[in-house]
Amino acid sequence: MAELFQVLKAKVKDHNIKIVFPEGLDERILTAAGRLAAEKILTPILVGDIEKVEAKAKDLGVSLDGAEIYDPAHYVMMDELAAAFVERRNKKATEEEAKNILQDGNYFGTMLVYTKKADGLVSGAAHSTADTVRPALQIIKTKEGVRKTSGVFIMVRDDEKYIFADCAINIAPNSQDLAEIAIESAKTARMFDIEPRVAMLSFSTKGSAHSPETEKVTAALEEAKKRDPLLLVDGEFQFDAAFVPSVAKKKAPDSPLQGDANVFIFPSLEAGNIGYKIAQRLGGFEAVGPILQGLNSPVNDLSRGCNEEDVYKLAIITAAQSINQ
Repeated sequence: MAELFQVLKAKVKDHNIKIVFPEGLDERILTAAGRLAAEKILTPILVGDIEKVEAKAKDLGVSLDGAEIYDPAHYVMMDELAAAFVERRNKKATEEEAKNILQDGNYFGTMLVYTKKADGLVSGAAHSTADTVRPALQIIKTKEGVRKTSGVFIMVRDDEKYIFADCAINIAPNSQDLAEIAIESAKTARMFDIEPRVAMLSFSTKGSAHSPETEKVTAALEEAKKRDPLLLVDGEFQFDAAFVPSVAKKKAPDSPLQGDANVFIFPSLEAGNIGYKIAQRLGGFEAVGPILQGLNSPVNDLSRGCNEEDVYKLAIITAAQSINQ
């Protein structure tokens, strides 16, 4: 894991990346932001009452030299930000209503990203996933050709690196969604220097069982191949047939993956969420994420149980995403 982040830090430094943290009074956010600023990896933008943020940082012994603090209640460019919000939301709110909405740190921070005053956003230490994702979907929106955002984890143990998706957003993806998740996850894999070998997972391997659930996965495979003919993707697979070469020889001898997949697309959110947590808790993998993909600009969601290190790492990932985009 340390080697992975050394590579990402080297990639991010000297690009003058700004990442906004809407939860500027959270202790974990403050300590991570101070560290990021001190190491000159990126410029943190903390959202909150300036005096309170500075006082909290002082109490924690955290230097905010190199960081910026924006207070929505006294933001000098609020008129411009509110007008941009009204336009982006197709006049579904008046400018006065927009100013009230933008007092919310997540909406304010998302608008900073949308108006290019920041390059990405990290939130969720004190907010739900919905609170973080909703403004992003309303304002930043998904990239052209992408219908839905999705959430991936990079699973790391020593020198092993894998991508698990979708483990955070889409409860019951259909075949079109799964194909899209596979393609976007392959792009995310490349960001971490993983050459993607994508497995579409199921409880069946190559037709060993037949049901609407397995047919959804086989249809997703065909759709992914059609959308990206160069992508190395196969399925449907039980996990062992995707990951264990000896099992693959028996269950899927003609598969190009041959039990060597490194990007795993789960058929539902419950499967993905359970799968990554089993790997994390029983397998000793570190789970970094969720990393949201498919948006026009990077917005990433922390767990409310996160620690300072999680904030630090996700900020670096978000910065790296902004460079890729």
